[in-house]
Amino acid sequence: MFASNFTIRDTSLKYVRGQDKIKTFAMTKTIATGNTMTNYFCGDCGSLMYRVSSGWPGTAIMRIGQVDDLTLHRTALKPQVEQFIKDRVAWFKGAEGAEQYKGNFYGGETEKSAA
Repeated sequence: MFASNFTIRDTSLKYVRGQDKIKTFAMTKTIATGNTMTNYFCGDCGSLMYRVSSGWPGTAIMRIGQVDDLTLHRTALKPQVEQFIKDRVAWFKGAEGAEQYKGNFYGGETEKSAA
């Protein structure tokens, strides 16, 4: 499984509507770093909106699909880093132009892909 994410400062996170419907679920056992990962999702439909890690205070990990501005998708949200490529499905060849890392780059694993 994979997802396209981007990070923003909490102070830049703005709800247009539906903030009152957001629910949370936190987990630690499935996170390799041992940090607590809190998931923020829609209480009506269950869509994951963003995640917050205790290892990255003040930062939200957003799903790119939650942004409805295609100009941003083509520009500011274009992937710069692809991580966990050792687990990538064979049919996906990677994000063009993005740095490729075998593991958790943001967690300190800096071994790049030979491909």
